[in-house]
Amino acid sequence: MTTATAVGAAALVARAAEPDFAAWRRNIVRLGGCTNPIHLVGAATMYDTTTGAALLSYGSDVYGGRLLTACGNRRATVCPACSGVYRADTYQLVRAGLVGGKSVPEAVSGHPRVFATLTAPSFGPVHTRRERDGGVRACRPRRAGECCPHGAPTGCLVRHPADDPRLGEPLCPRCYDYAGAVLWHAFAGRLWHRFGLELRREVARRAGLTRTQFGEVARLSYAKVAEYQRRGLVHFHAVIRLDGPDGPGSAPPLWASVPLLVAAVQAVVGRVRLTTPGADVIGPRVLRFGTQIDVRPITSYRRGAGERPASAGAVAGYIAKYATKGAESAGAVDGRIHHVRDMVMLPVRAHVLRMIGTCWWLGGLPEFEPLGLRRWAHMLGYGGHFSTKSRRYSTTLTALRQARADHRAEQQRVSLGLAGHPTVTVGEWRYAGRGYSPEAALLAASVREGGGLHGA
Repeated sequence: MTTATAVGAAALVARAAEPDFAAWRRNIVRLGGCTNPIHLVGAATMYDTTTGAALLSYGSDVYGGRLLTACGNRRATVCPACSGVYRADTYQLVRAGLVGGKSVPEAVSGHPRVFATLTAPSFGPVHTRRERDGGVRACRPRRAGECCPHGAPTGCLVRHPADDPRLGEPLCPRCYDYAGAVLWHAFAGRLWHRFGLELRREVARRAGLTRTQFGEVARLSYAKVAEYQRRGLVHFHAVIRLDGPDGPGSAPPLWASVPLLVAAVQAVVGRVRLTTPGADVIGPRVLRFGTQIDVRPITSYRRGAGERPASAGAVAGYIAKYATKGAESAGAVDGRIHHVRDMVMLPVRAHVLRMIGTCWWLGGLPEFEPLGLRRWAHMLGYGGHFSTKSRRYSTTLTALRQARADHRAEQQRVSLGLAGHPTVTVGEWRYAGRGYSPEAALLAASVREGGGLHGA
């Protein structure tokens, strides 16, 4: 037992003897193990909306002095408990757009859907783990003695294990285009936007329609997530669906098909281009997606492991999984970098540090100031949302959270004997800090780990 655990255990035993222990304990357990809760102080009153009568009043003193609310952070490295809720909500959102539910009709499962992966281009060769037929192959086979202009070998014959720290590192850092990589991140959201516009044009062209005519008979919807690769660049996983003009509730036209959608995605990815600013400073950069793309039909049922189509449940789970991850999965850091001196002690590998340093350098130049690269240096220049969807893809995270809040409010009314009463709660709360005391942290840890303490 560590010293901190011993202190927390002793404080918890002492707290258990206090009269308000039960309320204090409920205040923590109901957070489900949140690692960094927000403290609120204040009071609230529940009113009957029919008569205007006050039914119940309570203040933060009921909860041991402060009302705790979950932090709601989506990242698993910051708060596993809250990220688990976010992941479950994202799963339901994506799955509803594939098979129906949550106000989306089940007929949507018959609409053409594909699961597409759009990668970042190469900004220089990096060490990678290559597998084929169950075996690991050489990283980058080249003729012996071949070197880059800086004298570094252009090949690597190592069969890298999965935990090799060299994975994702450039073979020659001086050859690697760090400025291009950082700018690709800064403009990745705009590239995706252009991809969406071009995809609509391409589908319309293949159907023999103008863009105006296409909008009158069909609509494209999507849900996507950004995933960091080991080399520090994101790629996008997206569900793309072809509906009728009013979204999932309307049938797509007869010409709409999965093969048409697959072919359109494959054709458009290679056409999307974007020219960056600052060509007189760092040279011209024309950004695009990588040549490695994957487009698979989505089925409403599970196929064998060796077949290409992806099931709706597997796709929803995959997107939900990466919605709770950030740049830390590529070896970066969780928090923002406020001063250049902060980079000295960052616990990151050399490649990631060079990307962070490039963000800081470019971010200080007038040509790139609007991109906010210093603000997003800890994200290696990527400032976009990690999970997004088009407006009519399915339900929203806000609607799912509201449904959960309404359910809990109804449970509260039932427990108070107020079931069936139309009520509204009016309160005034103010921020009073965040985090746990040692004894509260120990109790919250037991909730996360599923131990017996929180069930006592």
